[in-house]
Amino acid sequence: MRAAALAGILLLASCAAPPVPQPITPSARPQRVVSLNLCADQLLVPLADRDQIAALNMNARDRWMSAVAAQARGHRLIRGSAEEVLALAPDLIVGAPAFRTDALRRMSGRAYPALELPPANSYAEIRAQIGELASALGHPDRGHRLVARMDAALAGMKAMGRGRVAAYYQRRGYLTGTGTLVDALMTRAGLVNIAAKLGKPALSRLSLEQIIAARPDVLIVEEDSQALDDQGAQMLQHTALRHIPRIVLPQAWTVCGGPAFVDAAASLNAQLAALPDPRT
Repeated sequence: MRAAALAGILLLASCAAPPVPQPITPSARPQRVVSLNLCADQLLVPLADRDQIAALNMNARDRWMSAVAAQARGHRLIRGSAEEVLALAPDLIVGAPAFRTDALRRMSGRAYPALELPPANSYAEIRAQIGELASALGHPDRGHRLVARMDAALAGMKAMGRGRVAAYYQRRGYLTGTGTLVDALMTRAGLVNIAAKLGKPALSRLSLEQIIAARPDVLIVEEDSQALDDQGAQMLQHTALRHIPRIVLPQAWTVCGGPAFVDAAASLNAQLAALPDPRT
């Protein structure tokens, strides 16, 4: 996990939201939209016209973190400093908490339309944010169509978890708990989150000894942890864990709520379907 970058995403998302822009007419669509965080990128790229986007977050083209890495090629990337944002003269800022837009207003003497888009921790929240942003961009129908495609894809999936107890276990022993996007994926797939059984919060740490003692039926790990060879990743390769069936998901599909939720759900169910039926 890119800890520093993800910490920045969570910091931005923790602050109070500015007023939400109202739906706009086609003639008034924003033409210089700036995204200030990775999660906003995941919604902006599929919903906006390409020439509406003035800049994306600096991690938008990182394939380990961004589900829109390929589509983000060619777009300007920024770190999100006030100077960078002001130089772009945005007419809509997405992924911006109130303190950021307040600072921009004080520096420039003008207010900027903004849509915060806090982290989506459920599919319902993803759907709502797609509708919000699509309206703010002047493409409400595009948002409706995207949600309809996602709904149809999810409705066509069979939950293959069959009550298995699963642990979303990350590098350095981090365990993802309830009330998270990952937990929503697990529940939809018919899995029981071991964090709930253990009474753990949204994010906790479990030692190797503790995860072995908890005896999960399935481990879900991030794809990049399979490619890394540092001490944190080596923990996941310990011989004591090798007997536990393992499912691998790209972190880019789970770090933020967006259309990639459908990809994650499809992959999770497909990999579960390939495992022996626990009822036999």
